[in-house]
Amino acid sequence: MRNGRWFDRLIPARCALCAAACPGPIDLCAACAAELPWIGPGCARCGLPLPAAQVPACGACLAHPPRFAACVPAFAYAYPVRELLLRFKQGGDLAAGRVLGALLARRVAPLAAMQPAGTVLVPMPLHPGRLAARGFNQAAWIARVLAHDCGLELAPWAARRHRLGREQKHLSAAERRINLRGAFSARACRGRHAIVVDDVLTTGASADALAGALLEAGAADVSVWCVARAL
Repeated sequence: MRNGRWFDRLIPARCALCAAACPGPIDLCAACAAELPWIGPGCARCGLPLPAAQVPACGACLAHPPRFAACVPAFAYAYPVRELLLRFKQGGDLAAGRVLGALLARRVAPLAAMQPAGTVLVPMPLHPGRLAARGFNQAAWIARVLAHDCGLELAPWAARRHRLGREQKHLSAAERRINLRGAFSARACRGRHAIVVDDVLTTGASADALAGALLEAGAADVSVWCVARAL
């Protein structure tokens, strides 16, 4: 993303995916932007797309409601968002992260304008060991863009992850819930509406565990905003 037209004149903007010239406010050309997998209506609790838009929640959330009240994903976890996320997380491409944050901000802008006073954005925390290995917290990077674009308070202080556990991506949903018991703690945020910011929601186990910690710390309620939802 660019912050001034003088910069554009000096260094023409390039698409974050194909490197083509792109004059818009986000570093994506029109062709790549047309391929973005914006996600449609879905479960109000976990964001999973549903065939009938009028159904308020999926079967899993009706049977076992998560502790967060709502989830708003911008995209399905598919091309080309998947590629941007992998370049961001695994390759340290922070420019790709800024693009993803700006796209999520575009998705949630109407909701951001309606948030009550005292709402805070809480990035999904990384364990200190994983943070040291990666060098940055991808959720915190996205949340900074959201805070700037949406005018909301960023609260990285609100939560910590102090137990690493096993690698989540190889675990089933039930194993993830067990693996995350006691993984998070939260500081006092009594009466605040907390919005957890993450890059990808897969089973929702991490968001559920963090929401539980925030509610125990006094949060009035917890929602989730994420770049992508695994289908």
